[in-house]
Amino acid sequence: MTTGHVTTSDNTDIFFKDWGSGQPVVFSHGWPLTADAWDDTMMMVADNGFRGIAHDRRGGGRSSQPWEGNDLDHYADDLAEVIEQNDLNDVVLVGHSTGGGEITRYVGRHGTDRVAKMVLVGAIPPLMLKTKNNPEGLPMEVFDQLREGVKDDRSQFYLDLAPQFFGANRKGSDVSQGILDDFWEQCMTVGIKGAYDCIEAFSETDLTDDLKAIDVPTLFIHGDDDQIVPFADASKKAVKIVKDAELKVYPGAPHGLFETEQDKFQGDLLNFLRS
Repeated sequence: MTTGHVTTSDNTDIFFKDWGSGQPVVFSHGWPLTADAWDDTMMMVADNGFRGIAHDRRGGGRSSQPWEGNDLDHYADDLAEVIEQNDLNDVVLVGHSTGGGEITRYVGRHGTDRVAKMVLVGAIPPLMLKTKNNPEGLPMEVFDQLREGVKDDRSQFYLDLAPQFFGANRKGSDVSQGILDDFWEQCMTVGIKGAYDCIEAFSETDLTDDLKAIDVPTLFIHGDDDQIVPFADASKKAVKIVKDAELKVYPGAPHGLFETEQDKFQGDLLNFLRS
């Protein structure tokens, strides 16, 4: 079990964890979390003969907090630096939420020469924002409210966001207080500038052309009760753009299904890795 940093071309330090050995499975986390969101799944892949690698996105966690560059192009290029500086090949990219947008933009900018497969979980592509060409998207007011929450009282905002993220506000939920507290703790390590800027990045970036560039086996996983990235305007559309992609819909599952549906999610991921 090791940790390290890579330094990008704009002198940003990106922290990463590197566990196990075998074919590399590289994880990209959602907003506004850190690599720690993947710990359970990282341990699972490392226990099953794979090499798990997860990084903290620029702006938070143990990575640098630059004032500029908190956008999907830089996120994708930072991911490329992690992959290239560790000389990773035959990589399986796994991205949740904004991380799904990150790995999609990575392919759009860097291709699939080093990529074997992709898994997008509750991911943002193709476009979250409601526009003339995307009438099913969410209105700008939704994202303005997120910005106000981060700017005005981000600690309370993250406490309020956690139940939606994990579906703990739904009747019959058994989400533990520990999961909600861990979400808050990770969020609070993310700098306010990076968290604020990332809202524009994940909501307004059109990833349609990047999806078209994916030419490796791809699995989409999405909960149909996702209150953060609604299924109907995300994976339901994206899977039709990526050639021969597979979609698994988890009935009643929330955005943070990697925690709430952990056994099912890890089983589906492991089967896809071995296929």
